[in-house]
Amino acid sequence: MTWFKRKGSNISTNTPKEMPEGIWIKVPTTGETIHRRELEDNCWVDPNSGYHFPIGSKDYFEILFDDGTFTEIGQNIMPSDPLQFTDRKKYHERLADTQKKSGLSDAARIGHGTLKGVEVVIGCMDFRFIGGSMGSVVGERLAMAIDHATKHKIPLIIISQSGGARMMESVLSLMQMAKTSAKLALLSEAGVPYISLMTNPTTGGVTASFAMLGDFNIAEPNALIGFAGPRVIRQTIGQDLPEGFQTSEYLLEHGFLDFIVSRPKMKNKLARLLKILLHKYETEKA
Repeated sequence: MTWFKRKGSNISTNTPKEMPEGIWIKVPTTGETIHRRELEDNCWVDPNSGYHFPIGSKDYFEILFDDGTFTEIGQNIMPSDPLQFTDRKKYHERLADTQKKSGLSDAARIGHGTLKGVEVVIGCMDFRFIGGSMGSVVGERLAMAIDHATKHKIPLIIISQSGGARMMESVLSLMQMAKTSAKLALLSEAGVPYISLMTNPTTGGVTASFAMLGDFNIAEPNALIGFAGPRVIRQTIGQDLPEGFQTSEYLLEHGFLDFIVSRPKMKNKLARLLKILLHKYETEKA
């Protein structure tokens, strides 16, 4: 909101000029502002600092699928409240509120389309839905994605963005770790490529299961990746943690990741990896 005054004259105005909300966006790491259109054109990455703004499944699908076009899988699988769980709010009420606020039915979406002409299945988690937590629906949708990729011999990409297992579903949530891991074992036996992309944050049971099981494990820059949080680990071992602990850069240095790729370069990098993996698969099949 800006006020204007003309110097050296009797004309002055106290009428503020309204700036449309959301046009200019502040970069958290630098405090500078950037025009929304410039961010969108650069895959929601600040071109100056390289800061990766958090985005969800809608934006990732638009970035990765050719022309943003895909067929959704598993959208009819909906969450329920089998344990009638209550913490500060009843779980079924939390689900309804989050669905209304986020426009999502749960924390994962599955799409089938092409990436640089390569047919792919992409599963993408979304932190806006109860912290991207992995409940029964997330596990079932990812299982459907893996089954679809296995059946049709189509490469699979899973984009992780999660705070871990969904406590409101207790053991039903924890079961999804074994379920998705077992499905990925079948995918591997079928020789179908799987690439895991970890974004900020990727933690808890997601890290301890499908997120670390890719033929290639890659991540965006400065992503928080780990099982337990730094505070919990520090309290458990009673020691200070190394600088940058649990960042994607630290994990790459210690052999847990294959690549770190900035989001604007992600589509080209994934296409190249897929073509390498598919060539290997076709050679082995022949």
